Amino acid sequence: MESQLRIDTPLKFDTFTSAVIDRNSFNRIKMYIDYARKSSSAKIIFGGECNDSVGFYIQPTLIEATDPNHKLMQEEIFGPVVTVYVYDDKKYDKIVNLVNQTSNYALTGSIFCQDKTILEKTRDRLVNAAGNLYLNDKSTGSVVNQQPFGGARLSGTNDKAGGPHYIFRFSSPLAIKNMKVPLTTFKHVSME
Repeated sequence: MESQLRIDTPLKFDTFTSAVIDRNSFNRIKMYIDYARKSSSAKIIFGGECNDSVGFYIQPTLIEATDPNHKLMQEEIFGPVVTVYVYDDKKYDKIVNLVNQTSNYALTGSIFCQDKTILEKTRDRLVNAAGNLYLNDKSTGSVVNQQPFGGARLSGTNDKAGGPHYIFRFSSPLAIKNMKVPLTTFKHVSME
């Protein structure tokens, strides 16, 4: 798989990823990779190479954390880095609770599961763990202008840019009711 992750110019159709946007992003992402490299509870499975000689290139990186509360499991990295925690199936309930409680962020999440019942059960339990939740799809799957996108908690106000209700962020909706017949009583219909 690693060999198929081509890093090149976005002008080439078979490019998987290109340079990150600027030096600040490069340094921030590299800091997380270096942190994982030094951590006794994380292991770089593949990737981890960073090159800023011509552009700001970071090799797609897969990190395995042995502690579900590891820093890389709690923070938003915003780069080509995925941190995973492998758990025993018997610990499913505990792990789903951890996912809900581990991070103050809630932008995107993915659930991969072949059992439809477990997939739906997990989705229902993680409804507040991400602003966009993907089932059996990568967490970067939002389609611009087709799918609302936005996070909750420290990831945002869950406004859903691109969605039909996003316009309300830039307006002040007002509901007006104009009664055409004079009021004859102060009572609600249920009081009569």
